[in-house]
Amino acid sequence: MTALLGMGAVHTLPVLPARAGWWAWSAATVLVVMSIAFVGACRRHWAAWAAVAGLIGFGQTAWRAELRMVEVLPAALEGQVLTMTGRIGSLPQRSAGMGGVEGWRFVLDVDVGAAPLPLPLRILLSCYQMPSAPRAGERWRLDVKLRRPRGLVNPHGFDQALWMLEQDLPAAGSCRAHGQRRLDEGGIGITALRQTLRDAIDRHVRDARGAGVLTALSLGDQGAVGAADWALYRDTGVAHLLSVSGLHVTMFAWLAGAATGWAWRRTGGLCLRWPAPRAAMWVGVAAAGLYTLFSGWGVPAQRTFGLLLILALLRQCGARWPWTLSLAVAAAVVCLVDPWALVQPGFWLSFCAVALLMAADQPAAPGWRGALRGAWRTQWLVTLGLAPLTLLLFQQVSVVGLLANAVAIPLVTYAITPLAMLGTAWSPLWTVGSWLVAALNTVLEALRDWPLAVWHLPWAPPWAQALGLVGGVAAAMPWPWRPRLAGLALCLPMLWPVVERPMPGHVELWLPDVGQGGAAILRTHRHTMVYDTGPRWGPGSDAAQRVLLPLLRGWGERRLDLLMVSHADQDHAGGTGSLLRGMPVAARLGAVPAGRPCVRGQAWEWDGVRFEVLAPAEGEGGEVKRNAASCVLRVEANGRRVLLTGDIEAPQEARLLRRDGVEGLRAEVIVVPHHGSRTSSSTPFVQAVAPRVAVVQSGYLNRFGHPRPEVVARYRAAGAALLNTVDCGAWRWRSDREEAPSAGCEQGRRRRYWTTASSLSREDAGQAENEDPAGSTWMSPAR
Repeated sequence: MTALLGMGAVHTLPVLPARAGWWAWSAATVLVVMSIAFVGACRRHWAAWAAVAGLIGFGQTAWRAELRMVEVLPAALEGQVLTMTGRIGSLPQRSAGMGGVEGWRFVLDVDVGAAPLPLPLRILLSCYQMPSAPRAGERWRLDVKLRRPRGLVNPHGFDQALWMLEQDLPAAGSCRAHGQRRLDEGGIGITALRQTLRDAIDRHVRDARGAGVLTALSLGDQGAVGAADWALYRDTGVAHLLSVSGLHVTMFAWLAGAATGWAWRRTGGLCLRWPAPRAAMWVGVAAAGLYTLFSGWGVPAQRTFGLLLILALLRQCGARWPWTLSLAVAAAVVCLVDPWALVQPGFWLSFCAVALLMAADQPAAPGWRGALRGAWRTQWLVTLGLAPLTLLLFQQVSVVGLLANAVAIPLVTYAITPLAMLGTAWSPLWTVGSWLVAALNTVLEALRDWPLAVWHLPWAPPWAQALGLVGGVAAAMPWPWRPRLAGLALCLPMLWPVVERPMPGHVELWLPDVGQGGAAILRTHRHTMVYDTGPRWGPGSDAAQRVLLPLLRGWGERRLDLLMVSHADQDHAGGTGSLLRGMPVAARLGAVPAGRPCVRGQAWEWDGVRFEVLAPAEGEGGEVKRNAASCVLRVEANGRRVLLTGDIEAPQEARLLRRDGVEGLRAEVIVVPHHGSRTSSSTPFVQAVAPRVAVVQSGYLNRFGHPRPEVVARYRAAGAALLNTVDCGAWRWRSDREEAPSAGCEQGRRRRYWTTASSLSREDAGQAENEDPAGSTWMSPAR
């Protein structure tokens, strides 16, 4: 356990230890070991041995992390277009960019010595308009624009840089349209074999949804399941069944072991050489290892293989360990192989589920009724015991999950998964499996349509989360009703946390990190509005889905009082559809479906905070350029002002200056017009506003060069502190607080060694138009 604590401590560091830190760690380890040897009676000094395990765990993880970080693409090569050759090292995933441009995402294993400069040997690529569909194992020559691992930085958001570190991807890039050439069609190795099987499933199964599930279960290719289906499985609480997990690995090992034992017992010579149970055990372990490797080496499968291997070794040696020690050793083995498993939700869900089942294990009553009651009790136990952990990791829990799993577990475990595996030997079984997937989807869709099928909860403070985890375990244990009731009581602070809101007369402004686009959230004491919904990166992926809705739900928002979209450009209105589908909206203003037009003079007051539309004036909404028709909103609270400007340009700024004058435009905070374009932020306008803080929402290395150097110079000359979400991440400002502008940066609250090394940046120029910087295609939905 202390080894796991030492490993986990590394992942909380803002920077990795320097050489002096390594000397201190080595000295501490040697001193502890020498003290044990000097005192003697080592077995009684368990605390010292625990310290040694913790120090070794810390050192091994820090050393592995340093090796990974050294491989990260040098900053000097970012944005450069380089020609490279390599072999496709993963199953390519279809992706779609703006305008429906078809693309592919895959890992390229770069040929050693083929690159003109020292490059990482594994690169995550997004390629569009390829001459033909790429296949795993093929060699290609590509012109690639490279970037370092980076992602959007928002509260409790997906950490793309960490995910790339976990996957050993030191760089990402986008292919140029020219220069794409296949060099070798002959795929080799396990990856090529997985590609062949995926192609076979696609040929034999006409239903794309069924084919995706069968591919995910047999090959561990979670990208084969569509985003809409992952949302369905997540909302009904069965997503864990659709990834290769411990249940599937154990079943495969059992089938292989049972077949081996049956055949072994019928061969007398083999039985004389080695007992059939031992042979069956080791063949089952070997089969589990091969299946784990073949299915992508995921954390749940790793954990199961490690546990099976440890149990087999113990049985071979005639030793018997308590289950707690076996599970702890299995966890340590998984983390030794993959030190970043500790920061993956799947690791904690897998091990906690096994621990709950082992701790609450009770013999089942005889007969089929007893077996049915035991299965129902197991499902109830896992659902209740893991509910606080699920809330902590995902901020939601499926209310219909118990019923959904009662249907899905036997169907997926005993029918769909075996059919997916056996279909490799006889393909018609895949067709039968797809029929069962369709039936399962029908049931799950009906359950999801129930009222309150999914329960979204606000973020709870750490102390409430800790109490909730303890309470969930206590409530699930086979104890008397009083301690179990006390466990439920411990969950209450996590289930109903106190959500902080501004006091009456004050406002809170959030400018989320949405890449090259605009979005803002304004909250008063009792009201919430969204101004612009950010960019759309492709079908099924936009800023509202990835950023705004998780933020709003994390604050406990059940509805929006107002959605205001400044203009119809996709970088400001791209997430409107997802936001309207994901949350009820009381009123709509601006470029919103069924919304009222935005007109100068519109004003309202919420909780002592005044909101007023400054532009466009009556008759100006039909401007030829959509930017010119942007809604400009002024917010005033406690004598402090915020100015939200959309994409207005110099002519609209001049109109505002004539109509409102210096006093009307003066504001403490301004969202820089048009992301800092040279067509906006004219000198008279900047001088009139005279902001204390100017915030730019832009994408890293965007092709427009935003913010322009001359615009930056104007704001600095006016005395403004200039912040950019590229470096700051999401930014928060409150009218009831006086603090340094940088104090509102989300990046300052979540500095880790992988974000420090990646310069806290976002998508590269080529990605800004075509793909999701959050990496939705490669984000494991079961994580």
